[in-house]
Amino acid sequence: MMRIQPAPFFASKNRAFWNLQLVGWGGAFLLRALNALANGLPYSLLLLTLITTITGFSISLVLSVIYRRLITKRPIITWGGTALVLMIAVLVHAGLDTWVQGLYYGAARETTFTQRFIGITFIPLTMLGGWSALYYAINFFLALEEQSDRLERLEAQATSAQLAMLRYQLNPHFLFNTLNSISTLVLLKQTDQANAMLTRLSGFLRHTLIAEPGSQVTLAQEVETLQLYLDIERMRFEERLRTHFEIDEEALGACLPSMLLQPLVENAIKYAVSPQEEGARISLSARVIGERLRIAVEDTGPGVDGPVQLSMLEHDPATLGTGGRPVSTGVGLANIRNRLMQGYGDEHVFETRSQPGGGFTVLIEIPFEPSEEPQKAASRVVRKSPTTQPSLGPSSAPENDDAPGRVINLNPQNAIGNT
Repeated sequence: MMRIQPAPFFASKNRAFWNLQLVGWGGAFLLRALNALANGLPYSLLLLTLITTITGFSISLVLSVIYRRLITKRPIITWGGTALVLMIAVLVHAGLDTWVQGLYYGAARETTFTQRFIGITFIPLTMLGGWSALYYAINFFLALEEQSDRLERLEAQATSAQLAMLRYQLNPHFLFNTLNSISTLVLLKQTDQANAMLTRLSGFLRHTLIAEPGSQVTLAQEVETLQLYLDIERMRFEERLRTHFEIDEEALGACLPSMLLQPLVENAIKYAVSPQEEGARISLSARVIGERLRIAVEDTGPGVDGPVQLSMLEHDPATLGTGGRPVSTGVGLANIRNRLMQGYGDEHVFETRSQPGGGFTVLIEIPFEPSEEPQKAASRVVRKSPTTQPSLGPSSAPENDDAPGRVINLNPQNAIGNT
């Protein structure tokens, strides 16, 4: 036997609106009709009450369209515009009611239009004022419920997201390769390099394990942590790993989910640097465009054959497909996309692009949320190394590809267009 589960009243906002409209104005008509009958008024007055109710119903539909636009504005615009629109609506409603009553009573009552208008105004003011208050109360309640529901989903996903991050950030192969490199340096009695690599590994592990699930950091802090990871990998791949950063100063203070970029760079290392004997170059760019933060991670690797799949990020290096290409286990990009969806809803953009000739690009665009101290730790974001060409803000270097700080287009055929 099928169990019937009633749907929430506000599951469909459009249907709930019309239900409330019909019930509310229908109840108002019924109340006024019963009041007229109880006072012994003629039945023909019900027609006048019906016309008044239909007028209020129609004006409230116009108000709902206007309020829907005002509710998303700044408070001063919302409440100021609401007061102005409500006053106009009350005057129109009262004017129509006064005109209809003039036609109904004719010369039976010796009252002027102004007298009837003043006497009637309190009725539409009460009806439309109460309707407006109820409209905003319900919408603010729904917005609060939606925000609370999103927060609950974020908290429910936080633990699993943290575990998933540890799975593809601190996988056994990364730890094994790093510890093996440290062991080799120790055997070769290169203690200074081994100590430096161990220090960077401990710093990276400390940040990853201490970071709270679902927390946000500035882009400057995220890039600083990313440099810890790159320093470790650079000691393994040496000159095969080449990096390039192009980050606007304004973007340094933008807030974003913690450990969002490291999996993308790890993906580029595994798919671009590791398979190629000559290595590859990884480019990270970030800029603020209007009220949006756009981040792009690009590599000069072999690219992806065929359509780009969202599951292509994490793989087991011991599991290779035909031609020595790594096989994905379907964790990384899908996980990042889920984190962006949970944190920003439809307000984010997540795109991947690849050309048959080589190169792979990941584009992320989220709302720009500046931190209180945007320039903090900016000077520690990029640490120069022989294989890194940092560029914070627009480049002012001369037209020379060898000039330090020169902004280089790493993969012109994979340029990111407008979103």
